[in-house]
Amino acid sequence: MDLSYLFFLSSGLFLGWSLGANDAANIFGTAVGSKMVRFSLIATIASIFVILGAVFGGAGTSETLGDLGAVDALAGSFMVALSAALAVYLMLRVGITVSTSQAIVGSIIGWNLYAGKETDLKTLAEIISTWTICPIVSGIIAVVLYLCLKKLIKCSSLHLLRQDQLTRIGLIITAAIGAYALGANNIANVVGVFVQSCPFKPLKFNGLITLTPEQVLFLLGSIAISVGILTYSKKAIMTVGNNLMRMSPVIALIVVLSQSLVLLLFSSQTLHNWLEASSLPTLPLVPVSSSQAVIGAILGIGLIKGGRGVNWGIVRRIAVGWCAAPLMAMLICFVSLFFLANVFNQTVYFTD
Repeated sequence: MDLSYLFFLSSGLFLGWSLGANDAANIFGTAVGSKMVRFSLIATIASIFVILGAVFGGAGTSETLGDLGAVDALAGSFMVALSAALAVYLMLRVGITVSTSQAIVGSIIGWNLYAGKETDLKTLAEIISTWTICPIVSGIIAVVLYLCLKKLIKCSSLHLLRQDQLTRIGLIITAAIGAYALGANNIANVVGVFVQSCPFKPLKFNGLITLTPEQVLFLLGSIAISVGILTYSKKAIMTVGNNLMRMSPVIALIVVLSQSLVLLLFSSQTLHNWLEASSLPTLPLVPVSSSQAVIGAILGIGLIKGGRGVNWGIVRRIAVGWCAAPLMAMLICFVSLFFLANVFNQTVYFTD
């Protein structure tokens, strides 16, 4: 194993840590914010399932980022991942949950600009379109689930204590689903730029499971996400958890389930292949923003309830973060590549 690869990979692992710290709020921030589930319990469950999702479902979205910009030098991959991580971390420091998906796209465009490579506009348009589609779809799903569940609760004769218990169990299950979806959809953001130079060998576990080199890479990246969840996610959780809109436990359940379904829709190769085989319109396999998905779900429910309970000041701060994160990542990447190439004499791209 080339130790230099592990050194350069460290930026991807830092990005994974930042993603875990930032996006844990989207997986179970509403559950913790509604005080239905302890942070320690649900963070542990989410950490396990995010690894499973990344290792066994993360291949589909990695190809799309490669189409946007094929980062062909290891030092360039290092700086692309580090720039995105720094952008996410700086936003997190001021309590704004941002899109890691947008940050990595900004970094890749920064590399393209520095290297003089052409940005695939078709792929970029496809990715940017999901930034609008994702929160809208999540909001629609949340509204449908809210109306159905509201009617179901009204027609049922469940005691309040029983209803509370079922909601608590539902929050834990949906958090596990959400963590799996986050790993499957967003692992491309963390280590996707390192796939081309991956030096790992297949890894066997007692002859039962064999991980491909790409899956070994995804395993390392997802472990970094888990560490971020466990160590530094509470700050972002307080923003999404209840500051954006005061939520009942039932609404918290709906929000988590909605964003989980959206992430699965945009990362499932099985669904994509089935739609394609059935001559139906397919959903792009792209890393979408779990931040946008969960906030779209919250706003969808808030709007159907009249919009009075939504903290629009927080919404504006988050919107500013969504715009600033890719621009910040692009600028950091472009400037840092210059120093990496000219001060440290590293090859950050190869000429065609």
